[in-house]
Amino acid sequence: MTPLEFFARELRQARECAGMSQSQLAAAIVGYSASFVAMVETARRVPKPDFAQRCDQLFSTGGILTRLAEDLVCRDMPPEWTGKWLSIEDRATALLSYEPLVIPGLLQTEPYARALLAASGRQFDVDDLVSARMERQGILKRERPPMLIAVMDEGVVRRHVGGPKVMHDQLMHLIDVSERSDLIIQIVPSDSGVYAGLAGAFVVASFDDRDVVYVDSALRGDVVERSDDVTIMRRMWEVLRAEALPKSKSIDLLVKVAKTWE
Repeated sequence: MTPLEFFARELRQARECAGMSQSQLAAAIVGYSASFVAMVETARRVPKPDFAQRCDQLFSTGGILTRLAEDLVCRDMPPEWTGKWLSIEDRATALLSYEPLVIPGLLQTEPYARALLAASGRQFDVDDLVSARMERQGILKRERPPMLIAVMDEGVVRRHVGGPKVMHDQLMHLIDVSERSDLIIQIVPSDSGVYAGLAGAFVVASFDDRDVVYVDSALRGDVVERSDDVTIMRRMWEVLRAEALPKSKSIDLLVKVAKTWE
């Protein structure tokens, strides 16, 4: 039994013990259809943490469904749905992001995100993923957003994702948001050759008293809190930022590359 199947069984059992139909459950928790409930109960859809939390509250199950969703099912889910990282990201005072392959999720336009997620090969509903990613960007629109420093390899802005218009609009979005004082975009130029960042993407979430790291991979994302590991990744970040162009020259490069996508 997979984690998704295990969650489906527990949800179905809780619903049946409460004497409710799938339609009654959907109506009671609001925001989800009976067909969504049916697909979750047959392990054909991944339960978001919000869905699990609402079911826990309705059935008074003591948070068991939420823990199952976050600890078992969500291990193989994208960062938009993983409760632990979302909580960390939401409370951070600064986010230090490095990406060697794609535009960071917090800076993606909807068409870019849709094209990227549709080609990911992961067995999730693309509409759900795109919606979750756009909602996640809400932290940058708060009254007091975290400081975001995004370092990207030049290959990221030259990689064809979704077509020329999608790429042009995406780069113009980066240029627009880079005018904010709390958001810095820096590009590592292609003539840097081989450098440490080619090992993979990561994000350092900074707090007043500590740092936490999120490391992504083809299988899953991992939250790293062990102090020795965090120290290594923080040093890696400083090395990568030293390789990058200053903010103004990075914007000049974005403008130049955006014209190639017109």
